[in-house]
Amino acid sequence: MKEFIHGDGVPTSHLPFSPAVKCGDYMFISGQASVDLEGNIVVGSFEEECIRSFENLKRIIEAAGYHMSDVVQVRNYVGRQEDLTEFNQIYRRYFSTPFPTRTTLIGCLGTLLKFEVDAVVYIS
Repeated sequence: MKEFIHGDGVPTSHLPFSPAVKCGDYMFISGQASVDLEGNIVVGSFEEECIRSFENLKRIIEAAGYHMSDVVQVRNYVGRQEDLTEFNQIYRRYFSTPFPTRTTLIGCLGTLLKFEVDAVVYIS
């Protein structure tokens, strides 16, 4: 059975996707970018956008009753190679040893967004 995660504190979007879907022992979280709770893009520095994206991810995870430590896989989309060092510093604020598996793609966002993240949570 699938359960769609939404509600107070969870960013919404006018685009056709669910913020997260629980299915079996996993929860799949859609890409989270620097948006407010109504889904409006909030432009800022790389650090601001990266933190806002991770905070949106965290809001969804906590709204479903889980924790960042339950994340088992993360995909990160970094707009520019020059931001990779700063990204890794910010990433460590949200994840610690043992780290989830991770993929980081660089230079794939176009010109508007500087960062985006999606994740998979294991529901134990």
